[in-house]
This record gives sequence, structure tokens and C-alpha cells, in this order.
Amino acid sequence: MQIDQAENNPQSNETLRLAKLSYYDILDTPAESAFDQLTQLAAAIFEVSNAGISFQADDQVFVKSQIGLPLTDQFVFFASAPIRTPDGFDIGQIYVAGDAPEKAMEKQLNMLNLMAAMVVEKLESRIAIRKTFRAYDDRLHVLIHDLKNPMTTISLQSELLGRIPGVDERASVIAGKINAQSKRMIDNLNGILSTARKEANSFKPKKTEVDLKEVLENVKLDLDLSIKRKAQNISIHIENPLKIFGDPDKLKILFNELINNAIKFSPKEEEIIISHQIAENEITIAIKDHGVGLTTEDLDKIFLKFPRLSAVATGCENVYGLGLITANALVEIHKGKLQVESEGKDLGTTFFVSLPIK
Repeated sequence: MQIDQAENNPQSNETLRLAKLSYYDILDTPAESAFDQLTQLAAAIFEVSNAGISFQADDQVFVKSQIGLPLTDQFVFFASAPIRTPDGFDIGQIYVAGDAPEKAMEKQLNMLNLMAAMVVEKLESRIAIRKTFRAYDDRLHVLIHDLKNPMTTISLQSELLGRIPGVDERASVIAGKINAQSKRMIDNLNGILSTARKEANSFKPKKTEVDLKEVLENVKLDLDLSIKRKAQNISIHIENPLKIFGDPDKLKILFNELINNAIKFSPKEEEIIISHQIAENEITIAIKDHGVGLTTEDLDKIFLKFPRLSAVATGCENVYGLGLITANALVEIHKGKLQVESEGKDLGTTFFVSLPIK
């Protein structure tokens, strides 16, 4: 089922389309050989000298790859295929052009559409890998940050021990060595954190007040086209704000991964239910689907890298095996827990995200 991007709210959908382009990080970037290979292949299939891959943002066109001449009205022959994201946004095109009048064969056009899908595949896989690396880097940096506190305590205590009047000379020497080693460790840890802060999209500890209900509503809006394409419904059974202290950007990525996962592994016209529980200093968000479910073997390895699971996406969506790894790393950054339950094959799955309130 194709969804018209202009239905309901064209302005909102255009905003989401532009956000998707920004998400892929492909504007104002150098050409890549992987895309050049696709344009060369397209030109060869149509036996023309001109081909390219371009992306459209507002009134600007960003050419990612081009062979032959730039695209103008002078060409007699032209054929193209839209570069369409998995959630239905047309963000660009792959095209071929020539000077001689020709009629494109259906087989050639089909191959051009396949190459447009390959462009999206490359973009999606690249982003999946980047998100996973960033989540793991951030988790590592949080651990390093936490290690500094006990190391600083060890350094101070060992220094004080060496200064106690009348302390045994041997104990004083050992205390000095402990102090020197702990200071060296602190310097190394500070060096790693300093390097991380200088990098683009690098780790920077955030702890601001976040409303999880608002985060979930925003993720639902972002995934609106994916939901409509499968005629599914996401019900958020949360009436009041759920305030915690955390990183709003990382929490949005976390719930995007989990809800998108539920969409992929649920049949058409199914409902995904999001609910919550509150304990003393913890909020647990439950994301329950009625999809393909998980076996006992799946549950044992679901948070491993590139797990081979029995579950298959119901709409032939691409699955990279990195989404749950990313989600788990982001939960750990927030000192939380990610758990999963399933009664078995075709009996649905529920993910539980437990996060400290403070």
C-alpha cells in the first residue's frame, strides 16, 4: 500500500522529509565511490554517457555522484527512479540521460528502481552502524567517567597515608607508588574524555528533565508513515507526564529503535501497546506487540551482535541486527535495564525499558 506523502499535513510531511535527509548526513558531503559504481552501472544498462544520483532539499539539489555532463534540459532522453526511504519519503533520484531519442525498456526501468533501492540500503546500513558505534562509545565514556571517582579517592587516600607522621617507611613507599599510578590512570581517563568531547557528535554527559510521554509521542510521529504503510496502530496508554533526568536525544533514539522494531515484526493492522509502571525511583516503559514472537533460543541471544534469530520482518523490511544492540547500550548509559519477554513463536514480544527517575 502506497501512502501519499501529501495527505493530512503536507507541511508536516515536508518537515519530516527534510529531517530524514539531515538524518542520513548526505548533504554537502563529498562524492563516494560506492555511489559512483551505481551511476556507472546505470549508464551502462541504458547505454548512455550521462548518469547521476542527486538529493533534493528545499530548493537545493545536492549531486552525490555524476558521470558525464550535468543534468540539463538539453538531453533528448531521460529516465529516473525515485530514491525512497523505507518510511515512504522521496529524497532524491538516480537518473540517466542521453542525446539520442530512445525508449526505455521496462527491464531497464526495473533495474534503475533496484539501484535506487540500493542507494537507500547503503544509507540505512551506514546510519545503523554509526548509531551503534556512537552508542557503544558513549557507554564506554560513561564507564570511564564513573571510574574517575574511585580512582580520585584512591589517589587522595594514598597521598594522605604517605603523610601520616611516623608511618612505616615501606608503607610510605607503597602509598607513593599507589598515588603515582592512580594519578596516571586519572590523566589517561581525562585524556580519553577530552578527545571524545572534541569529536563531532561526541559524548557529553547530559542530565536534563525529560518527559518520557512526550518522547514517545514524538517517536510515534516520526514513524507515522511506517505505521500507516502497514495500517497499524500504536496506542500510548500514558495519561500524565513521566519525568526523569536523562539525555533527550539518546532517549529518542532508544525508543525509536524499539518501536520501529515492533512495527517491523508485527503484521499489518495490528496494534502496538505502550504502557508504564512506576516504582520507587524507577519508571518502566513496556512496548508490547502481537507479532512474530521469539523462541527460547532467540531470547538467549537477542542482545548479541548480529544475532541469527528465527524472527522475520513481516513486510520484508531490512533488518541489520544492530537496533537492539544500540538500544541496550543507550539504556545502560542511563543506568537502566532492557529486558524482553515472549511466550513463543507468533505470540508477540514485549520489551521493558526500566530507567531511574533521578
